[in-house]
Amino acid sequence: MHFFKKIFNSRSQQNGNFFMQVSEIIGFKPANISLYEKAFTHRSMNIKDEDGNAINYERLEFLGDSMVSSIISSYLFKEVPSGNEGYLTKMRSKVVSREHLNELGSDLRLIDLIKTRIKKENFGNNIHGNLFEALVGAIFLDKGYRACEEFIHDRVIEPYVDIKKLESKIISHKSLLIEWCQKNKKDFFYQVYEDTGNEVLKHFAVKLFIQDKMVAKARATSKKKAEEKASKRAYFALKREIYYT
Repeated sequence: MHFFKKIFNSRSQQNGNFFMQVSEIIGFKPANISLYEKAFTHRSMNIKDEDGNAINYERLEFLGDSMVSSIISSYLFKEVPSGNEGYLTKMRSKVVSREHLNELGSDLRLIDLIKTRIKKENFGNNIHGNLFEALVGAIFLDKGYRACEEFIHDRVIEPYVDIKKLESKIISHKSLLIEWCQKNKKDFFYQVYEDTGNEVLKHFAVKLFIQDKMVAKARATSKKKAEEKASKRAYFALKREIYYT
């Protein structure tokens, strides 16, 4: 523990506001600030403890992911007594989706606290959600389940969770479109090809065909993102048909 504190000692001196910034975000004063230092340390720092174990936010992210899922599950179970397992699972997925967690982390400006050797502008959107989950993991180890529950209620449930709105929210346009095609026996496929264009960062272009007719196309920095983007465009183009067949 002394070794761990020593590692972050210089950072604490350089950033005297860290304790106060974290306190403002989580709503209480941390008992073990080193947990939060770890929650905002990126693997690029290449820091290890005296046993050779990496010191970064990734293990806390794993723990926080489980805590968020558990607390949201408990909330939905109590809030929607008529919801069956399938309904509750779908609703939980909407609350803890990667897109939503990224939004939460971004709104809290967690990236402002990260210690990294990588330029912040080079991070993808997922860094926001990763830091949010790591923060929740740190809260759990520092203060326990009840503190996690209060934090998630104040920062997630109260400002963002509206059951009625969530019911109509679409998490994955691709999944919805595939389900519709299968239900109506429509053949579909995604034609994916690399498309670098004049940009340094590699892009992928996607064309979505339904019944051998191209209904949408899109490009993004990964195949998954490009397919989802094309699916979203197809959804809006076919929205009336989807909901009436």
